[in-house]
Amino acid sequence: MAATSAPSPVAERPLSRRLMWPAASVVLGALLMYNSLGGAPSGTPGVPPVPVAAGAPTPSVSPTTDLALPRSEPKRLVIPAIAVDAPFTPLTLGADGHLNAPPENNNNLVGWYKGGVTPGEPGSAIVAGHVDTKTGPAVFLLLDALKPGSTVNITRADGIVATFKVDSVQTFSKAEFPDQEVYGKTSTPQLRLITCGGSYDRQAKDYTDNVVVFAHLDSANTA
Repeated sequence: MAATSAPSPVAERPLSRRLMWPAASVVLGALLMYNSLGGAPSGTPGVPPVPVAAGAPTPSVSPTTDLALPRSEPKRLVIPAIAVDAPFTPLTLGADGHLNAPPENNNNLVGWYKGGVTPGEPGSAIVAGHVDTKTGPAVFLLLDALKPGSTVNITRADGIVATFKVDSVQTFSKAEFPDQEVYGKTSTPQLRLITCGGSYDRQAKDYTDNVVVFAHLDSANTA
């Protein structure tokens, strides 16, 4: 997809028993919510964006605050403030319409929904990570410790390092998740980092809240 043209964000789904969040999709312009792994979906996922044509040249990028990058898969996530340095795995929708989870046997792995925009494209790129797993703390354990101005660096397959700057870190009740605020259409490159938060409800086997980091593309350089 060219950097100057971006479709609406597509569906995001809860990931797993331990990492679950509400999600939204655009179907004929309407945002639809999905609130839990076990619940029935309230709609169908939107159409994925058109990928960049095979063999498209890698762009030459100069640092600027008004960037838009072509499609390129993310390869590594680095968040210096909370000592995150993790590879990506692509996430797809399962047969039940939910987003499949990153493997729980790897505590240092983040996922991105490959049916949505890639980090740096116009729109909201979605990156998900476990706060913990059955084996212990995981990659996004300290996500809620980020502050406005913190940087998030994503190395892409095209050799570009996209640097995002955190705008805010918010915690939302899963029962009242603001899908439009998190997943609404944006004309500029945005990033959403999502994990579980709040207290752990042992009876429901789920966390009560979601932590969402809102960030915008601040600069881009070749690696």
